[in-house]
Amino acid sequence: MAAGRVHIVGIGDDGLDGMTAHARRLVEAAPRLLGPQSCRSLLPEAIAARLEVVAGLEELCDRIDAATTAGLVVLASGDPLFYGTARYVCGRLGKDRFEVVPHVSSMQLAFARVKESWEEAFLANLSGQSIERVLDRIRGADTVGLFTSDQWPPPAVARALLDDGIDSFQAYVCENLGSPDERVTQGSLADIAADTFGPLNVMILVRKPAATDKPGHVGTRLFGNADESFLQSRPKRGLLTPAEVRSLALAELSLQPDSIVWDVGAGSGSVGLEAARIASRGHVHAIEMDPDDHRLIRANAERFAVANLTAVLGRAPEAWATLPDPDAIYVGGSGRDVTMLVEEAWKRLRSGGRLVTACQSIENLATVHALLRARSGDAAYWLVTIARGVEQLDRIRFESLNPVFLIAATKP
Repeated sequence: MAAGRVHIVGIGDDGLDGMTAHARRLVEAAPRLLGPQSCRSLLPEAIAARLEVVAGLEELCDRIDAATTAGLVVLASGDPLFYGTARYVCGRLGKDRFEVVPHVSSMQLAFARVKESWEEAFLANLSGQSIERVLDRIRGADTVGLFTSDQWPPPAVARALLDDGIDSFQAYVCENLGSPDERVTQGSLADIAADTFGPLNVMILVRKPAATDKPGHVGTRLFGNADESFLQSRPKRGLLTPAEVRSLALAELSLQPDSIVWDVGAGSGSVGLEAARIASRGHVHAIEMDPDDHRLIRANAERFAVANLTAVLGRAPEAWATLPDPDAIYVGGSGRDVTMLVEEAWKRLRSGGRLVTACQSIENLATVHALLRARSGDAAYWLVTIARGVEQLDRIRFESLNPVFLIAATKP
């Protein structure tokens, strides 16, 4: 067991000069230093001689666990808790044994250099994972920060984004941050793809105003596409039907290739768009009363190259007065009028057709349940709770989505 507390101290490319006085005193007084080979060149010769190089996090944990002398200091690049050493080590050996003294992370420096806020940015580390795993998250973000890797340097990242139809970002590559040879390169993704960069860099993407990606390059699945694949209005971002709930709802609609479908309260159109891809010889009417969302439905239809969907602007039930009777209806939304919409839509549903609705409140569930139980002998109900796995270094944590009540019934 390690003797006393272990300090994990962040260090930047400017070495001791960029440290706080407290961090510098810890490093200078440490009888024993552990850290990666990259830290050796950042230290004065006398201190560098005391640095014991460790090759990886597993070896680092073993060395800390076997230490018997007090005053052990571990050096780590930037902020040790931001995609860094401290998160792994504390998780493996326990938080109580450590004190963390952070340095400004290279990601934080990069955003400062390009003068962009990173409060709502999507951040990812490409070390150990492929760019393909984060393409959908990048597509739906306004600002992105990427730790690049040997396998995925900035030109390769830029080419992968362009190949996937993502071309709406201004790109920045920030190299050797904090060191005398620091460099920031700005350009389009095509510019970055044609350039070369050193190995120590952070890549930042900022969406151009009013820019959208090329149509026809998203939605590789017939249904259940990632939420980030769909354009969403900024105040309502994250309110569309989640991919997992959407998939179950579409399955329960029992769509046929020639089905006529209504998507009532369509929002940005995710359910209707995927229904149109399944009912490829039929037609979907996506009904939405919000003008901004109505424009988004049309933009998403172009984005997904869907031609058999009509975005209908208006308030239901008046908006569907002239539409053909449907074979399947999905009623979305979370307002108090869900029950009224289900009742009115049921009247227009063809015999043998399916109606599916999603409720987020127990009150709506109760009233819709009473309504459909009185009209159908096969009404079915689900409480859908989903937790999505998110990788953090070598671990996985799960983020829960809001639970949804899903109800489906067939009209006799």
